[in-house]
This record gives sequence, C-alpha cells and structure tokens, in this order.
Amino acid sequence: MPDSPAIQIADVLGAARLLDGVAVRTPLIENQILNERIGGRVLIKFEGAQHTGSFKFRGAYNRLARLSPSERTAGVVAWSSGNHAQGVACAARMLGIPATIVMPADAPAIKAANTCALGARIIPYDRLTESREEIATRLARDSGATLLPSFDDPHVMAGQGTVGLEILEQAKQARANVEQILVCCGGGGLISGIATAVKASRPDVAIYSVEPDGYDDTARSLASGVRERAMPGATSICDALLAPSPGILTFPINHAWLAGGLAVSDAEVRAAMRFAFSTLKIVAEPGGAVALAALLAGKAPSCPGDRVVVISGANVDPDLFAAVISETD
Repeated sequence: MPDSPAIQIADVLGAARLLDGVAVRTPLIENQILNERIGGRVLIKFEGAQHTGSFKFRGAYNRLARLSPSERTAGVVAWSSGNHAQGVACAARMLGIPATIVMPADAPAIKAANTCALGARIIPYDRLTESREEIATRLARDSGATLLPSFDDPHVMAGQGTVGLEILEQAKQARANVEQILVCCGGGGLISGIATAVKASRPDVAIYSVEPDGYDDTARSLASGVRERAMPGATSICDALLAPSPGILTFPINHAWLAGGLAVSDAEVRAAMRFAFSTLKIVAEPGGAVALAALLAGKAPSCPGDRVVVISGANVDPDLFAAVISETD
C-alpha cells in the first residue's frame, strides 16, 4: 500500500454507516446460463438498480452529506458525462443543496434529461475543445460553491467502496468462494473503493480493471507504474469511461491492490449488452457492461474459484440500446 492512501477501510465503513437506509443495497445476481457458458460460478453485482441507475449516487451522497450548513447554501459544482451528474443531482435534491453540472454537449440525451429533472443546472461544453475541469473550477470559484470531482475525492471513493462491502456480505450469504472481481474503470474511483473494501479482509482476491480499447490508461499505468494517458484520437461508445488518465488519488491505491487491467472493444461491449438483456434480463449501459464483456470474450484470467462482475450502470440512450440489441452476434 502507499504510505498515505487517500482512503482506508475505516473510511469505507464510515460511508456505509452514512448511506445505510439511503442508498439501495443492490442485488448480487446469479444466472445458470452464464455459469455454464463460463464454466464456473459468476455473480453479477448490478448497480443499475441504484438511485439514478448507477453506483455514482453512493459517492456523491457520502460527500455532500458532510458539507457544513454554509457550504450547503453555497451549492456544489461537478463535471460529468452523465452518471456522476445524476448522482450529484439526486443527492443534492435529497439534501436541499443547489447543484450545477458541467456536462459535455454530446452526452447521452437520457442522462442530460434525467439530470435536469432532478433539479440541477447544466452547463454544456465541447469535450474536444474545452476543459470541463477549468469550467467547473471557475464556476465554483466565482460562486463560492464546493467543487465535487467525479472520482478523485476521498469521500467519493469511500462511498463507491460500499459496493465492495456489499459484494463480500452478499457473496458470503450466497456461499460463494470469490477469488476474482472484474470492475469497470474510468478515473478509478469505483475500483479503488472496492479494492480498499475487499482487500482489508480478503487480500487473496484478484481484482482487475476493465476499460475500453484506447482508453486503457489504467491498464497501461499498472504495467508501467506511472500514470499514463488515453491514446490520442481514441473513441468508444463507453461514454462513462472516457477519463483521460487515472486519478491522482485513485491510482496509488489501484497500483498497490489491483492484479492487472483488461481492455475490450466496442464490439465486445455491444455483445455483452445484448447478453445482459437477453439472458440476464437487465439493461446495461456501454460503460457498465465492460467487465461482463471481458468475461464473455475470454479476456479475464483463469480462476479456480468464483467470480464477481460489476455492472456499474443502466443509463443507456434508448436509440443506441435499441440498435445494439437488434444486432446479431
């Protein structure tokens, strides 16, 4: 472990206490057809059942609930392609906090519409020519609002780590011998929180990040030991996972705890979305389906024990989803 990690297990346990009765305890799903296809036991942690349809609510609420009365009055500013935006907007509405979200103009329409419906103000930007961080920082500075990063914040990371606590508890109830966990990765907030939660009591579990091809900066960073950047000109349908590089706070934890990183193509993601819908009977957005895609495509390392795959969200544009599920493998 790094000498001074951004979070430790006590932080995740504190987040779990704060989120108890507020966040949804999302299901851990098992499907016999999937088990037979993989040749072993697989459990799906479905975060699409969380408030706003993704895990992001956990970290947003854990951060916002800790603001002082004066900070709450001043409001919050965040940047996001959609899921963090919705998580922040939902948590802010619950807590009576004004929220402004800097969102790419090409974000999925459903994510923008849902964010507006939750009462947040959206500031659009061009992701190719403008910096979301610079815009959000300026807005927060000018208004006195609190800036809320999507992953590089200790309270956000700890909140996301409650997914890991639930995995361990639910797997024990299911009498599963979990030896491998596959988790989607953008900036690394979710997987760093899960790794912190899981490794505290199960240091033997192998945890792998999964990213889109070209945006496999965490996989390459794990191999090199330094923070790498996404490949220039890379594109992907996984809009939720297009962070340009691993987080400053998340990467030291992930470098210490992860067993490695995997990458999947858009075609493999689309196939996983179809499988999730037709076989598991759940909706998975592209970024939320990458871990399942890695398993189905045979990219996950062999594992004699049981596996957990995290499907991190269900917020997919209806037109894209209709097109994907109408395709044939």
